[in-house]
Amino acid sequence: MSAPPLLSIVVPVYNEAAGVNDFHYGHLLPALIELGETFEVIYVDDGSTDATRLLVEMIAAADERIRVAALARNFGKEIATTAGIHQARGQATLIMDGDGQHPPSEVHRFVEQWRSGAQVVVGVRTGNQREGVVKKWGSRAFYALFNATSGAEMIPRSTDFRLIDSEVREAFKAFPERQRITRALIDWLGFDRVILEFESPARIAGEATYSVRQLVKLAVNSYVSLSLKPLYFFGWVGGLITALSLIVGLAVTVEQFLLGDPLQLNFTGSALLGIFISFLVGLVLMSQAMLAVYVAHVHEQTQGRPLFVLNRSRSVGL
Repeated sequence: MSAPPLLSIVVPVYNEAAGVNDFHYGHLLPALIELGETFEVIYVDDGSTDATRLLVEMIAAADERIRVAALARNFGKEIATTAGIHQARGQATLIMDGDGQHPPSEVHRFVEQWRSGAQVVVGVRTGNQREGVVKKWGSRAFYALFNATSGAEMIPRSTDFRLIDSEVREAFKAFPERQRITRALIDWLGFDRVILEFESPARIAGEATYSVRQLVKLAVNSYVSLSLKPLYFFGWVGGLITALSLIVGLAVTVEQFLLGDPLQLNFTGSALLGIFISFLVGLVLMSQAMLAVYVAHVHEQTQGRPLFVLNRSRSVGL
């Protein structure tokens, strides 16, 4: 059996027939040849409905360094990326899109950072040609909200364009989650990480297959998988409502009934009923928060993540 290559390139593709040949022969292959290292490229066809699979199969037939993982149907980019990572054999694995927006010309920079000791190299986009206003500002809002409220941290404008060491890859393969976000799981693992900025060019051909709706779903899944704070949010709201309504209720009782309304506030029965209802609403929300504590424990247990991840290359005597 031949020695494993230095670098595995995982490229999930879906309906990229218009540009996959240009991407491979015009951008990726020249960059890898210039790198001068052993490599393999794994194209993961995510159930394309055009000629994408046939084209990448033709590319693989002409070059033994190219492999194709054809999924039986469209499972989505995150699952396709995971499938490619599971098939990778290199000492390092680089994940990139097949539309050219993750420029292959940057591959050597990722490898240099890895050779310098980084176990994870995260590609952070500094600019994106033809990026819509909704996606641009939506992305900024998501990262700001997530980092401010989740208790976890994600690098703003980070992408799936990232390199992971073989040790990180093996740890990643242990995740059993179905609703997964590749970049978030890699961030969760930790390891020694370096940020590498790049300018994202326009797509080689075609239109983006990720709609705004899919991006919103990805953002929600990221939040749910990495943070339990949404479960506790309404508990805090309930506690605040209960405390305020209790304070107001006591103040009204003293002012209205014990002191004879010296301030002439003239609270009506409806106002008193509103205060009492607010108090009850607060209690209900606090009760839901208590239930959320148990749901949070079930959620963490069913995720099946490892209790810890050992960084063996940085450990001594193990």
